[in-house]
Amino acid sequence: MERIYIGMGSNLADPAEQLRSAVEALGQLPQTTLAGVSAFYQSDSLLPGQPRYTNAVAALDSALAPLQLLDALQAIENDQGRERLERWGPRTLDLDILLFGDRLIDEPRLKVPHYQIQERAFVLYPLAELAPPELRLPDGRSLPDLLAACPFVGLERLPTD
Repeated sequence: MERIYIGMGSNLADPAEQLRSAVEALGQLPQTTLAGVSAFYQSDSLLPGQPRYTNAVAALDSALAPLQLLDALQAIENDQGRERLERWGPRTLDLDILLFGDRLIDEPRLKVPHYQIQERAFVLYPLAELAPPELRLPDGRSLPDLLAACPFVGLERLPTD
């Protein structure tokens, strides 16, 4: 079993409910235990003119191989109505493997740590709720250093239900 962190985001079709449904689906994955879920956050879209995103991070303990997990995540996205019409376009659900144990993965379909993780406050702050404070990415960067370089700007932590 490896600890895996999944970034979750939605800006269509009741985003908070999309994330709650995704969390439920993650908890049903084979050979996988849902270890935790961060608070939900709202942030502006990276592209102008889109609705605000609701984001969170989930922690999984899983024995699935990286591409098996990727396939399972994409199946959850598809089940929740994800359509890939444009890169970084609006979406019902986006599930990204942020970290997969201490692995560096560089395959055509999967790059881990997730690219640009260091620039995404909507990923780093929810991740910090779940990860140990001494967490280091496989390339040696520490989570506290990444947080210090990526201010909590444009984020709104949503109240828990």
